[in-house]
Amino acid sequence: MRHRPGLALFLLALTVTLAAASTAAAGWPERKQAAIRFAERRAGIESFVLVDDRGVLRSYRGRMVVPSASMLKAMLLVVYLNRPSVRDRALTDSDRALLGPMIHRSDNATATRVLAIVGSSALYRLANRMDFVHFRVRSPWGLTEITARDFARFFYVIDRRVTQRHRDYARRLLNNIDSSQRWGIPPVKPPGWKIYFKGGWGSGTGWVTHQAALLRKGTTRLSLAVFTRYNPSHGYGTRTIRGVARRFLRTPLPLRP
Repeated sequence: MRHRPGLALFLLALTVTLAAASTAAAGWPERKQAAIRFAERRAGIESFVLVDDRGVLRSYRGRMVVPSASMLKAMLLVVYLNRPSVRDRALTDSDRALLGPMIHRSDNATATRVLAIVGSSALYRLANRMDFVHFRVRSPWGLTEITARDFARFFYVIDRRVTQRHRDYARRLLNNIDSSQRWGIPPVKPPGWKIYFKGGWGSGTGWVTHQAALLRKGTTRLSLAVFTRYNPSHGYGTRTIRGVARRFLRTPLPLRP
């Protein structure tokens, strides 16, 4: 039986339409399950939480306590910019010399200096305002205890937690991380979205490899925190984060109309 060209084109168009509809129908619950299936095939221990465009948490082991590594630097940025002696004035070269390297290239020495300036009490106050389920400052500070649930919620509003005067500065820092650290979530950012993120890792060993990000498009927000431990290598951990993020952030996103 010979198929007419018009019929063949119609069937092809119908197949493409149905495939697109199937993809669009994959809502946040389905994407979460896909991310879980992926994570459970990976070596190491993972936890992740997405805060969707309605503010709903999509959590997998979200309350698991892990060492913060450099994730703590995002909290240090917020508490420093909100200091009474900083919040209502222009930033100085000294301020920028501390905060810039701490966020842009994840410099540890400047983070240690910032922590000495703000004190652990400021971090605890921020954690309390954010209603963290678990937060404990440890020494050295890279061992500070955090959870994916808390950091996903924190990143969802991280810019809004900075005083208005310095909000754009904080966004610029979190958007312009060094290119060598733009692994994990940034490579699968949906087109047209802006990303503000921070990663943390254990000296490249894979002991911990974490990342959290805020994604914005207009007034719509998403945030995602993916924390991993005991990876075979740091690179392996970054691929785990990217795989989880890809399953949540593939287009089209299931956003509310």
